[in-house]
Amino acid sequence: MGDRLPAQRSAGYDAAKVAAALDAAFAPDDALTQAFVVTWRGQLIGERYGLGATSNTPLEGWSMGKSIIATLLGVLMQQDDYTLDQPAPIPEWQSPNDPRRNIRIRDIMQMSSGLRIRAEQDPEYVYDGRLPDHWYYYTAPNAFAYAATRPQQWAPGKIGRYRNTDPVLGSYLVRLAVERRGENYHSFPQRALFDRLGIRSAVLETDASGNFLSQGADLMSGRDWARLGNLYLQDGMWNGQRILPQGFARFVSTPAPSWEADGRPIYGGFFWLNRDKTFPVPADAYYMAGAGGQYTIIIPSHDLVVARLGRYAGARPGGDSLRRALSLLMEAVPSKR
Repeated sequence: MGDRLPAQRSAGYDAAKVAAALDAAFAPDDALTQAFVVTWRGQLIGERYGLGATSNTPLEGWSMGKSIIATLLGVLMQQDDYTLDQPAPIPEWQSPNDPRRNIRIRDIMQMSSGLRIRAEQDPEYVYDGRLPDHWYYYTAPNAFAYAATRPQQWAPGKIGRYRNTDPVLGSYLVRLAVERRGENYHSFPQRALFDRLGIRSAVLETDASGNFLSQGADLMSGRDWARLGNLYLQDGMWNGQRILPQGFARFVSTPAPSWEADGRPIYGGFFWLNRDKTFPVPADAYYMAGAGGQYTIIIPSHDLVVARLGRYAGARPGGDSLRRALSLLMEAVPSKR
């Protein structure tokens, strides 16, 4: 898959089933689907857009941005700035007796740092009338400082919890590495990643301190979300160049040990896993997911990437529509096995 996503002739797949999948993705009307993009073997085989959207419209991905953070960290690992198993060099944790010095970058990416906040996604969360800390990352004047000052609740790598603390810290690590190199932090995502993939629509919003809030304040066009998914389908290679370390796609798509130990093998490295068959596609699928029904799904067994974006109000019917569309796509393209 090159800089563009050229249309593919129907040789090798069932074009009628792909067309039916597009219809399913947009029905009923209250699914409020804004973009549905399908690539097979790196080629565009189907796309459609809702009212007001085009192939160039940046669409809100919400927590799909966590996978952008994973990718930027992967770029830095390929460039020898970081390794997965090194302790995260967060400046606020460097006192000799600070237990957070033991948190590895791997733990952060697997949502297993063990840092404490009140997050509504926690199995033990009980609403008490207060806004969960999870959301404070969007309003804090310096989200990185807030994340870095959270106390330790559990030993790192032991308990998996979906908390915004960890992706915010991952984004903090990106800034630390880029500025340590003397480079411009705000241009880094575009020049080091997006330009290399042909992505032109990315918008990463910041807090008041200029920190990228990629844990959930990010926009790209449907085609560009699909491009990012194809980088993983190709194990981090693009046009013959290695952008992510060899095996990095396997890392992000492998169940985090802490989540697996908890009986929930559904999270990898800032990517969700289809081990619980959330979607009617093989269990090897993994995906970016954002609030309101935003998904970029990578299905290695079928060489497929599917990007679905929609309006928040249509999340529930949109999810049903997406599942119907995916079932049709499983009939439309052959398995590699």
